[in-house]
Amino acid sequence: MTPKHTAQPDVTVAAIVFDNGRFLCVEERIRQQLVINQPAGHVEDRETLIEAVTRETLEETAWRFHPEALVGTYLWRNPRTGGSTLRFSFCGTVSDHDAARRLDRPVERATWFTRDELISRSGKLRSPMVLRCIDDYLAGMRLPLDSVAYLDLRTAPQIQAVNL
Repeated sequence: MTPKHTAQPDVTVAAIVFDNGRFLCVEERIRQQLVINQPAGHVEDRETLIEAVTRETLEETAWRFHPEALVGTYLWRNPRTGGSTLRFSFCGTVSDHDAARRLDRPVERATWFTRDELISRSGKLRSPMVLRCIDDYLAGMRLPLDSVAYLDLRTAPQIQAVNL
């Protein structure tokens, strides 16, 4: 008998942007609490991971994100809710800030923090993934962007699919 799969993780992306000793972050209100996160969010239908992280960063910070590498992939189970998140974290640079752009809810503001400032606010981090992604970035973890391939009928080699 095979195990029954009951819960699928939420597939999300996050942007790691480091500039002048600080990381780009967002402060967002979740269940009436102000928490700190990277610019991050869910992958939408038919969207690649690269498209998702670029879109989410723009929507949450008003900065245009230019992904350069995959920092890591993280599976986290929230002990409070039991829900799981599968996060793909990318590093890169930003440009073309539009200060007049309205930020997506629940983001209240985009801001920059040093690692030490984030540690001093560790009780306000949205999840343990925030600091883990930063530490992996600082440790030099990088994979090329093509390590997160998107395959569909147009991009995949023409092979006979097996229906399982």
